[in-house]
Amino acid sequence: MLARIYKPARTAMSSGQAKTNHWVLEFEPADAKKIDPLMGWAGSADTTGQVRLTFSSKEAAVDYARRHGIAFQTFEPKPRKKTIRPRGYGDNFASNRRGAWTH
Repeated sequence: MLARIYKPARTAMSSGQAKTNHWVLEFEPADAKKIDPLMGWAGSADTTGQVRLTFSSKEAAVDYARRHGIAFQTFEPKPRKKTIRPRGYGDNFASNRRGAWTH
C-alpha cells in the first residue's frame, strides 16, 4: 500500500491559489477499476482510493505515514512564476492611481 504526499496545484479554471497551501496524502490504487456490466459505472473493491488526508505541512504528512507504517513517496511542488506586470490590469484599481477614472 503505497501513498503519495504532494502539494496540490491550482485548478485549471482559475488563477487563484485557493486550496494549494496544504499537503495531501493519497493512496495509489491497488487494482484497476472494473466496469459494472449492468450500469456501466467504473468501480473497484479497493476502498483506500477514497481516502484523501490533508496536512498543514509536509513534515506532518510524512510523520503520519511513518507512525502508521505506510510506505510513501513525496513530490515537491514546482515553484510558480510570478505574473505581476508593471502597468497591468491591476493598476486600474490601485489606491495610488494618479488620474481620474475615465469610463
